[in-house]
Amino acid sequence: MSDWLIYRGAGAPHDGIEHLPPPPPWRDFDGGPLVAPPAALDPSSERRLGVQHREASHHRPGETERELVNAALYLRRPLLVTGAPGSGKSTLAHSVAYELGLGRVLGWPVVSRSTLRDGLYDYDAIGRLQDLQIARATPAAAESGTPAGTDPAEEPGGGIGRYIRLGPLGTALLPSARPRVLLVDELDKSDIDLPNDLLNVLEEGEFRIPELERLSGSAPEVEVLSDDGAQVTVRDGRVRCRAFPFIVLTSNGERDFPAPLLRRCIHLHIPVPDKERLAAMVRAHFGEGADGRYEAVIDRFLDREPGDVRAVDQLFNAIHLTQKAGWTDEDEEETRRRLTAELMRPLDRTR
Repeated sequence: MSDWLIYRGAGAPHDGIEHLPPPPPWRDFDGGPLVAPPAALDPSSERRLGVQHREASHHRPGETERELVNAALYLRRPLLVTGAPGSGKSTLAHSVAYELGLGRVLGWPVVSRSTLRDGLYDYDAIGRLQDLQIARATPAAAESGTPAGTDPAEEPGGGIGRYIRLGPLGTALLPSARPRVLLVDELDKSDIDLPNDLLNVLEEGEFRIPELERLSGSAPEVEVLSDDGAQVTVRDGRVRCRAFPFIVLTSNGERDFPAPLLRRCIHLHIPVPDKERLAAMVRAHFGEGADGRYEAVIDRFLDREPGDVRAVDQLFNAIHLTQKAGWTDEDEEETRRRLTAELMRPLDRTR
């Protein structure tokens, strides 16, 4: 395998990220102060990769996938991953985090109501006001004559930072020594404005929190809560990355994206998995030799009319049911075939 590959797609953790070359001058960021490393890989990633059964090494991406993932790492650019549902788009983010030891994957599942601010941060202004009112209603506050209009940061119960929580995108942009992995899932489900709203953040690697900027003169550093649940310091109301995150934007192809977004991304299209790749996925989740035991189910999954859409999850469901039900005689075999056909019904067919 070529020496230039940082991410090798071999399904085994290694220290390759330490050998990632410096970024291009136009993608070199200088955010600070540095935050602590994230928590280790979480159970969500382990389930996707089959890490529990130590079979993650079977789940290997193709050559094009490996090369474009590395291009995104080298160039510090987001990776826009398109493909049919269940083709392994989101799994790619978890695979990179696992192999390169980049910790917990930050997930932002996009829906039609998602806005840029949802991904960056949330400010609980109502909660802050309620706490202020409660604090002023206490006997101690009444005796001290706390004046109306005092900034809540000075009130009992803590400052403004406790009411601000960074979202997954905001947390990914915190200054860290190693890139965080962010999965922006199903961007094509978003409102028409979100892809354009992302442009400046993806280009500049930073964003501002107006509620903290207004206090920067009296409180230049404020501790807020990250998406990981950790306390992190925001300086002068601005979050700016140090190592640009590895961002995976997934799309099922339900809409086209504007050219300015495409210009800022590396585009990877994952084709419908062939038999070899499906067999590797089955081994990853069901153990060595499972692809041979369930070859007939894999063949049935692949036997489809042109244009039919099936997700790999359907194949996994059929194999798991076959494995656990223990069908053996001829009557049960007929049940297996019938249920397998139902579980792997093309998604674009309603009857």
